[in-house]
Amino acid sequence: MRNALPLSGLNVVDFGQYVTGPAVAMILADLGANVVHIDPPNGPLWNHSANAVLNRNKTNIRLNLKSGADLDKALSLCAQADIIIENFRPGTMTRLGVDLEALRDANPSLITLSVPGFASNDQLRKQWKATEAVIAASSGAFTDMGYNRILMGCDPSFSPLTLGSAYATMLAASAVSLALFEREKSGAGDHIEVPVAAALMEGLSYNSIKIEGMPQRYLTMREQEISRRREAGLAMDVTYEELQEYLDPFYRTYECKDGRYFYVVCPSHRNHAKRCLQLAGLYDELVAEGLPDVDDLYLPKSQWEAETSIGVYPLPADWAAKIAEKMKRVFLTRTSEEWGKLFGEGGIPGAPHRTTQEWVNADYSLESGLIVEVNDPEFGLMKQPGPLVWFEELGEQLCEVHPRKFGEYTDAERLFSETAKPAMYEPTHNGEPQRQWLKGIRVLDLTNVIAGPHSTAFLSRFGAEVIKLDPTKPMYDPLIGVFFSYLSNIGKKSLLMDMLTDEGKPIFEALVKSCDIVVINAPSRQVAPLGLNEERLKAINPDVIFCRLDCLGGPKRGEKTDYIGYDDIIQANSGIMSRFGGPETPEEHAHLGTLDVNCGFAGGLAMSVALYVRAKTGRVLRPRTSLSSTTNLAQIKYSHDYEGRPPFDEPSGREALGYNALSHFYQTHDGWLYLDASDSDLCKLETLDAFAGISHLDEASRKALLASQFKRKPNDVWLNKLSELDIAAAQTRSIEWLRKRYSRPQDGEVGFDSGSYAFSTYDEHPSGYVTTMVDHYSIRPKEAGIISAPQTERFGRSSREILGDMGMGEADIQRLIDIGVVSEGWSKEFLPS
Repeated sequence: MRNALPLSGLNVVDFGQYVTGPAVAMILADLGANVVHIDPPNGPLWNHSANAVLNRNKTNIRLNLKSGADLDKALSLCAQADIIIENFRPGTMTRLGVDLEALRDANPSLITLSVPGFASNDQLRKQWKATEAVIAASSGAFTDMGYNRILMGCDPSFSPLTLGSAYATMLAASAVSLALFEREKSGAGDHIEVPVAAALMEGLSYNSIKIEGMPQRYLTMREQEISRRREAGLAMDVTYEELQEYLDPFYRTYECKDGRYFYVVCPSHRNHAKRCLQLAGLYDELVAEGLPDVDDLYLPKSQWEAETSIGVYPLPADWAAKIAEKMKRVFLTRTSEEWGKLFGEGGIPGAPHRTTQEWVNADYSLESGLIVEVNDPEFGLMKQPGPLVWFEELGEQLCEVHPRKFGEYTDAERLFSETAKPAMYEPTHNGEPQRQWLKGIRVLDLTNVIAGPHSTAFLSRFGAEVIKLDPTKPMYDPLIGVFFSYLSNIGKKSLLMDMLTDEGKPIFEALVKSCDIVVINAPSRQVAPLGLNEERLKAINPDVIFCRLDCLGGPKRGEKTDYIGYDDIIQANSGIMSRFGGPETPEEHAHLGTLDVNCGFAGGLAMSVALYVRAKTGRVLRPRTSLSSTTNLAQIKYSHDYEGRPPFDEPSGREALGYNALSHFYQTHDGWLYLDASDSDLCKLETLDAFAGISHLDEASRKALLASQFKRKPNDVWLNKLSELDIAAAQTRSIEWLRKRYSRPQDGEVGFDSGSYAFSTYDEHPSGYVTTMVDHYSIRPKEAGIISAPQTERFGRSSREILGDMGMGEADIQRLIDIGVVSEGWSKEFLPS
């Protein structure tokens, strides 16, 4: 059956260790590639049960690259490979005798991937021991942890999620797939670098954006309280219970009848908020009390006929408190599971808080293929994440996951020999100094909010032409509809049109006919009513690739397949919030778009694979992914289970500052340092007088010794000493610190040259506000070109241009505008004031 999978016939050598390298190779293996994973003689460098997940569908062998005979075996496998993957410090593989550049010289069709912790041109950091925690601490991921943590005075904050690796995995797998697509056209391979730090910054893009002078209407109660306290010189000491009263009633946690918690997320969509109140039996009561309902939320707030409206975020404090008090009483009348069913079947975003162990073992996770059972040779029957991306035609096959196979070199040689040796293409060149992987590809984007739009914005950096089609009347308020678009609609042309009207249908069909890909983020039940069923699309354009992203979807249908939701819904339901805030005080993971952004990258990966398959075989697949599959990658250390597994007792809550005494935050004389050592480093630490005898101390005594000694000297002194010993450690930095030091005026280029961090400041942003945001710089091919895509344009700005390019005359375009089928804007202002 694996012969029918999209990447069957490809040979991959995986030298990766820890998470990122093996995870990229896992995705390729899940999609059908022959993958040989090479461990050192003593086994994986990271001793964790997650290796059973990361190395599934692979043949696992051990080789000593410092031995001439074993090195020859590794090089023999490389000579038969289509793709080689490694994720060590720059230069490590060459020193071990595996020179990727020489291998590409010998085989120009070879694709090689390096995923270092920090960029190879980052002179300061490239040789740091770049553990997950070191990268997070260096990149602002532990200091910019959201308004909740600021108000509660939690700085720094710790999270055990492997976010940097998760973002880097999706970006790197996408890049490899795009390189395969290019190879089908030109015959040429490439070398691609994806620094984990750069990938993490792209993942945190919604946390790092800065819009100078943004209108006050978008400030939440939490932001207002932070400003008030700072101006008054008051401490940030809000308790968790007090914090709840600064939250919007449609964007918070409620206690239920069973003593468990339920998360409601429907603040910015008029219909969702109204349905929520109707389900709770509160809508008529609130209307009678004067709940306002502004017709046009895209007018400047000074022109509203009321102070606020249902379906707008944030609500003013008085209405927020009034609605929240009523909802708190209502939620106590049913169990969290009962509310989950009512919300899901009622088309309202909300979900019960659950732990990761509950998520992995839930009936729905198994029936939908989000979790699959694998009989691992070491751990026995395991529950593991299902495929991270899939195709509607191949959902069942992709859920048939094979356990990792422990073998010898001869097994690997046999596996590769079963596939014809990759063709030694003579690369063709089209005269361009740097080809763009997706030049000539046209995409029709029907998505909204973050994950869907982010998937198509991702394609634009490789040269794809993206047309963003939205309705003439927005369903979301400007915070969601416009503010998020600063990042999610980069590189697109905007058309506002009602595609379901008699006049809009033929225009929509003409657009589909002209495109390679159509993308939407919606549950399957919405596909047919929107006219996007497979029969209609194939009749219009048999070669069009239809990609769909959603919230709870999996490779197979299940009870919750058609439930709608957002990033926060899956954070709550999959255990992220219970881990971050603690089981009794769950809290959303602070990074805006934590899962959304990576789901967008996953959509980009799925579409890239579909383009490769279409180019290679002519077969047209329907790619899929979801927020639910993305959470399994973000929690790769925890999203599996088996009999006898140790307790799910990873660090959780606001008091957690690390894993143990050796992997922990410590205050120094002038700041905070994250030490990420291991037991094997104890002998090194003992060479420092300050830590003499540490290996003989118990856990509490170790922590006390480290805490007392680190306070005595500044960060620089400790970091120099630890670096000399090759012990992982980093000073905690904020995103603001990074943005100040690595921002430059927008120059039309992607900031590869600045190392691991790069931001651009747009003095003439189309919105009229000076805006600074992270560059699209994490994917760094040697041969292919990445473009600095044009900034997001005002919705509807290209409506006339797009219709004109389709051959429509000016009079006909104006008629469509006059009758409301087409629009040139939702508002006069880019970001309504």
